[in-house]
Amino acid sequence: MILNGKTLSEKRLKLLTEEIKKSGICPCLATVLVGDDPASHMYVRMKHKACEKVGITSVGAELPAEATTAEVLATVERLNKDPEVSGILVQLPLPPQVNTQAVIDAVSPEKDVDGFHPTSIGRLYSGHPGFVPCTPQGIMTMLAEYGIEIAGKNAVVVGRSVDVGRPMAALLLNADATVTICHSKTQDLPAIMQQADILVSGIGKARFVTSEMVKEGAVVIDVGINHDENGKLCGDVDFDAVVEKASAITPVPGGVGPMTIATLMENTLKAARAMSCNPAQ
Repeated sequence: MILNGKTLSEKRLKLLTEEIKKSGICPCLATVLVGDDPASHMYVRMKHKACEKVGITSVGAELPAEATTAEVLATVERLNKDPEVSGILVQLPLPPQVNTQAVIDAVSPEKDVDGFHPTSIGRLYSGHPGFVPCTPQGIMTMLAEYGIEIAGKNAVVVGRSVDVGRPMAALLLNADATVTICHSKTQDLPAIMQQADILVSGIGKARFVTSEMVKEGAVVIDVGINHDENGKLCGDVDFDAVVEKASAITPVPGGVGPMTIATLMENTLKAARAMSCNPAQ
């Protein structure tokens, strides 16, 4: 079974559009973009386009590549105080001279639609999530929509990043899976991966996950966005080989990526609803 994130995200965005119309709420997403990285600019454009599609207002704050931490923090603070802004997304990575953690920490937890603030991460790990990072939450939505059972399964997450690996592990644990997190120092990685009923790879190595590393009938979620030696877009998983062995698998592109943006839109409406109930925020 191919887990089609593109089709599913379109379905979710259509439902969200109807929900926003009925709610009478006017959500607004603010993006903060520092520098001129082409990929970052492309991602921000995609997010603004999705906002337009579902009826969310979006505004963009752009700073030059030489911007200081203080200048980025001042921008975030202005958006924190703006009552019209429901959610704030700081596009990562930031230039090396900017203190990324300080910027993430500065975003108001009530507007943290990316789910990276320590308060959001802490709530997730405590089992009482508020805003959850969009990629892992999008994966959980996909698993639920396709009726894939999580409780009691062995889940292996390859990669321990704050935006994918760690929150993904917490979500799977909260859903009653038995979870193993693997990383660069993990010994005998293939042997651990072979035990996975649900395998999530987010390590950023083109076609690293081969058929031999995958258990027969496993659910394989590919979070990787890479380019192979021919410049072709591909994931962490050797799709053509693994698809024959997996019971379900996400393609790249068209798998996890679209669900990430759909979840960002859902988080923005969630933030707007909370603000409408607590205008003082």
